Amino acid sequence: MKKKWLVKDAPEDQVVQELKAEMNVSEVVAYMLVQRGITTFEDAKHFFRGSLSSLHDPFLMKNMEVALHRLKKAIDRGENILVYGDYDVDGTTSVALFYGFLKEQTAAIEYYIPDRYSEGYGLSRQGIDFACDNDVTLIVTLDCGIKAVENCSYASKNGIDIIICDHHTPGEELPEAIVLDPKQMGCNYPYKELSGCGVGFKLLSALVEDQPKETDRLHAFLDLLAISIGADIVDVTGENRVLCRFGLEQLNTNTRPGIAQLLKLAKKEKPLTLTDVVFTIAPRINAAGRMGDAKQAVALLLAEDHDEITDLASAIHRDNDKRKTIDQEMTVEALDQIEKDPDHQEQVTNLVYDPDWHKGVVGIVASRVMEHYYRPTIVLTQSGDQQEWTGSARSIEGVNMYEVLEACADLLLRFGGHYFAAGLTVLPENLNTFQRRFDNAVRERLQPEMLIPEQLVERELSFTELFHNGESVHEVPRLKRILKQFEPHGPGNMKPVFVSRNLYARNIKLLKSKHVKMQLVEPGHDRLIQAIAFSFPELYDWALDGPIDVVYTLEENQFRGRTTLQLNVKDARPAHIYQQEVVD
Repeated sequence: MKKKWLVKDAPEDQVVQELKAEMNVSEVVAYMLVQRGITTFEDAKHFFRGSLSSLHDPFLMKNMEVALHRLKKAIDRGENILVYGDYDVDGTTSVALFYGFLKEQTAAIEYYIPDRYSEGYGLSRQGIDFACDNDVTLIVTLDCGIKAVENCSYASKNGIDIIICDHHTPGEELPEAIVLDPKQMGCNYPYKELSGCGVGFKLLSALVEDQPKETDRLHAFLDLLAISIGADIVDVTGENRVLCRFGLEQLNTNTRPGIAQLLKLAKKEKPLTLTDVVFTIAPRINAAGRMGDAKQAVALLLAEDHDEITDLASAIHRDNDKRKTIDQEMTVEALDQIEKDPDHQEQVTNLVYDPDWHKGVVGIVASRVMEHYYRPTIVLTQSGDQQEWTGSARSIEGVNMYEVLEACADLLLRFGGHYFAAGLTVLPENLNTFQRRFDNAVRERLQPEMLIPEQLVERELSFTELFHNGESVHEVPRLKRILKQFEPHGPGNMKPVFVSRNLYARNIKLLKSKHVKMQLVEPGHDRLIQAIAFSFPELYDWALDGPIDVVYTLEENQFRGRTTLQLNVKDARPAHIYQQEVVD
C-alpha cells in the first residue's frame, strides 16, 4: 500500500547548533536530541545516563500515604491479601512483581487472574467471591479496577478493602476504593504514562523507602517492569525510559529462569532490546491468557524449580504456536469475508464476524486486517453459550475509536478502551444497525487523506552524514554507535527513521521471491552501503530502472564475525514519480 511520507518539522537551528557545540557531537545527533526535547547538556545526561535515584518520589502520587498505611496494616496483622491482575502482559507481570516481592514479607498472600472468557476484563464478581471464600480482607488490583464501580461496592459490602493500582483513564465516578492512578483528577504525580505494573512498583517503592536492602531486592524485579512497558505500548520517555533501561539490563545480565527457557524455545539469543521484548517475550506471555490460563504465565515468571519451568515454558510455547496458527487462519478468513462483501468499496470501515472464531485472537486479527486495508476495524465472535457478539476494535491515526463507540453506545451491551484500541459486546439483533452506525460515525470523523497510511520520517540524510572522513563501510560508523544509545525505543522515542533521495542500487538480489538485498550509492559519494527490504518484491524492478528514494532505519549486520552497517528499508519509490508527496 502506497504511504504518505511525512518528514518531521525541523527543530530551531540555533538550539541545535548550541547543543552540538556543548556536547561535541555531530549535527545529526544534536538535531535528533532537540527533536526529543533535549536541549541542554543536563537533559542529555539524564537521557543517556538516567539513574534510579532520579525517579519521582512515590508519595507525590495521590492517595499513596493512605494506600501504604492500609497495605502495612494488612502485612503487620497477617491479613489475607489477594493480588489481582489483568490477563494481559501488563497484568501478569504486575502480579508477578507485586506478589513475588511481597511473599517474602507475608505468607498470607495469594494472586488471582480472571479468566478471559468466563469473567472478562477487570475486577470480576467471581474474583471477589473467591476473595470472600478465602477470608481475604484486602485486594490490590493491578492494571485494572479504575472503572469497577459496582464490583468495588460489592467487595466493600463483603468487608473487603481495595487498593487500585491502575494507569487507565478514570470514568466520571471513581470506585469505592483507595485509588492510585496518575491520571485521576487531582493527582500531582509528575509522570502520567506509567504502565499498570509501574503503578504497582511505585506502591512497593513507598513500602521499602529508607530500606536499602529491600529496595535492592525490589529492583531485581525491574525486568518484569520493562516487559510491561514494552508490551503495553506506553511512552518510553522520562521515568519509563529509566525503568526500562535498568529493567533491560536486568533481563540481559540476570535473566530469570522462566524467561530464559522461553527464549531458548524461541531460539532467541541475547542481548535483548525492547523490540525483542515486544515481538518475542510479550506474545508468549500473552498466549497463556489467550489460549488457556494466564496464571501459568505468572507461575513461569516466578518459578525456580527446573522441572516446573520446563513444563510451564513448553506449555506456553505450544499455546503461542497454536495462537499463531489460529491467528493466520482467522486473518485469511476475515480478509476473504471483506473481499466478498459487495458493500465494502462504499464503506470506510471493516467489520467482520464469525461465531466460530477464537475470542482470544480477535484483537490480533483486527490489527492485521487494519494493516491490510488501513481502515478502522472491528472483529467479532461468539463464545460459550452466549449469543452476544463480542470482540475487538482497532483504529487509525485521526479516528478516536473510543469516541466512535460512544456514539454507538445505545446499540452496545458494553464497551471500553482507548483511542486506538477497544473492546465491545453487541446483541445479535443490533448487529446490522450497529455496523451501519459504526461506519457512519467513522465517516463523520474522517478526512479522505486519513485513509492513506503515513510513514513518519525524522530527517533527510545524505550518505556523507552517515560516514565521516576516514570511516570505512566495513565498520559500524560513529553515528550508528551513538544512535544505539538512544535505545530503548518506543512511543515518544521511536527508532530514528531517515530518508535519502536519488540513490542508485547495485548488486541487486531477489531473495525467496519477496525480499530485496542490494547495495546503495549516492551520486557524488563513492561508498556502497548494504540494504535489505523485507517483503517488498516490487522494489526489485524499481531499483533496476533508475534512482530511488528510500526510507530506512540504521541497523547492524553481523556476518562471519564482522559487524557492518545495513539499511533496513521501510519504504521506497522511484525518485521521479512520488517526490512531490514528501511533506517537509
